Amino acid sequence: MQNPLHHRRRRPKRLLCAAVAAGALATAGLVALPGSSSEANAAPGARQAERLDRGVVSVHNGSGNLVSWRWLASDPDDVAFNVHRGGTKVNATPITGSTNYFHSGAPNSADYTVRAVVGGVEQGDSVHAIQFRAGYKDVPITPPAGGSGYTYEANDASVGDLDGDGALDFVLKWQPTNAKDNSQSGVTGNTVIDGVKMDGTRLWRIDLGRNIRSGAHYTQFQVYDYDGDGKAEVAMKTADGTVDGTGRTIGNASADHRNSSGHVLSGPEFLTMFNGQTGAAMGTVDYVPGRGNVADWGDTYGNRVDRFLAGTAYLDGSRPSLITARGYYTRTVIAAWDWRDGKFTRRWTFDTKSSTNAGKGYDGQGNHSLSIADVDKDGKDEIVYGAMTVDDNGNGLWTTRLGHGDAGHVGDLNPSRAGLEYFKVSEDSSKPGSWMADARTGQILWQTASASDNGRGVSADIHAGSPGAESWSAADTTLRSPTGGSVGREPSSINFVSWWDGDTTRELLDGTRIDKYGTGGETRLLTGASVSANNGSKSTPALSGDILGDWREEVVWRTSDNRALRIYSTPHQTGTRITTLLQDTQYRTALAWQNTAYNQPPHPSFFIGSGMATAPRPAVATP
Repeated sequence: MQNPLHHRRRRPKRLLCAAVAAGALATAGLVALPGSSSEANAAPGARQAERLDRGVVSVHNGSGNLVSWRWLASDPDDVAFNVHRGGTKVNATPITGSTNYFHSGAPNSADYTVRAVVGGVEQGDSVHAIQFRAGYKDVPITPPAGGSGYTYEANDASVGDLDGDGALDFVLKWQPTNAKDNSQSGVTGNTVIDGVKMDGTRLWRIDLGRNIRSGAHYTQFQVYDYDGDGKAEVAMKTADGTVDGTGRTIGNASADHRNSSGHVLSGPEFLTMFNGQTGAAMGTVDYVPGRGNVADWGDTYGNRVDRFLAGTAYLDGSRPSLITARGYYTRTVIAAWDWRDGKFTRRWTFDTKSSTNAGKGYDGQGNHSLSIADVDKDGKDEIVYGAMTVDDNGNGLWTTRLGHGDAGHVGDLNPSRAGLEYFKVSEDSSKPGSWMADARTGQILWQTASASDNGRGVSADIHAGSPGAESWSAADTTLRSPTGGSVGREPSSINFVSWWDGDTTRELLDGTRIDKYGTGGETRLLTGASVSANNGSKSTPALSGDILGDWREEVVWRTSDNRALRIYSTPHQTGTRITTLLQDTQYRTALAWQNTAYNQPPHPSFFIGSGMATAPRPAVATP
């Protein structure tokens, strides 16, 4: 069905190649510069990406300011940079080997811009640096009013350019303190979603209403520019009584479909695309798949029927599509949607119970999360859905039949072999506790012994003494090499990871701290001040990823009073220069799906770590 609130948007502007986009706007660091390697933007194979400014930050550490900025895909390979404070250049010679500069002795209030140097000619000023005066930046937020016996906590966040100004904004999920896991009974408060600019300006607030239950598995929101108009949209599951950012209600405002245990097992289910700038519902269709017979999903009381995942994928190789899904313990259905010219079009539906897929081992293979990657290197993305993968055309690509689990990681985990790898942990005690596979074929490369519910696992290059990514998990007692061999002491945390200090190995992010792995123990690099982690024992940040500055990753926690999102950006210098990870589309779509169910860290399409090759430069096209 089409929502009566639906209205048509203007047709998207054509994507501009680097040569056309250069000129007056180039001085703002928003578009391509002449001679850019991203003149490939005009060539077939360039993927649509958001138009970003320089993302300049100034992080004070007591003895000065670390100024860092984005190396954009639209910059020439040999671009250099100058840093200016109040119009005066502070670096002696143009900066070529990195995209950061430490200005010793400067106060935390110093105002910086960055200027690209192309062919020896200095360009215009970038945006002014965002100041991290105390080592962090607070984005003010306001909790919704609570209800009987509950208040609200800031939960998962995502980013996108909601208003088209080249700067990323936050989309924040507010979760009531009486939120429930699907397996638990009880009525919950409403889930609320805010659009918030970096200065704390709230653009809109969406109330999902009483017929969307609150918890980790019910609301997976995607923030992405799906139609290429330069502004991100926001997509999520809605229901009768959802109120959009302009105050208009979707469906029947008075309907209450909750049963005595608080589950919602009747009534219509919708998928809505919201305007990222206004919060207005632009188009609503029936959610695919509908719940149908509740028992088909694995139980009758409402646990497994309401396990939802979501993501964003470049299924045609150039433009993003929305992925929505239901179920992973038994039946799984995945739908792919395009949002073009103000309306939804369903591209395909994958159903493990269909005549095409039944009996082929795709049932019961889903994770509490998903990953998106071009695993077969055909230029189009696949959906890695746990122990099975769906091809860009909606057909099953492979299944290992090794079953459900909580965590999975896709990346170039073993740079000494061709292609991407996939590391996963298993919940079934009759299956291997963890395993690594060729992400293209699903061929198992190595596995560990069977274990009980192996709830957490990570794969990343945290140890410079071993080439490639190391893998470890809760039910294993060792740190493993890309080929499965033991390389020593297992880290003390099994959660997120972050590129934080100056080298290319990744650090351990757990709870409200960042640690450096060492063979004899961890070294504390950061403890968040007056902040809290989310999602109970998962202890995850609101968001972690490369959202500002150079290629290193920011971490965003909620303050303990739920009055701000506190962003930390690294104060450490680096001599490594990598194009902003926001323009590696595997990494960028990973930031979009990070909030899905049991949050997982993002991984790029190429290897970053000790001994890495020169990082590739992405070919992207911007509005």
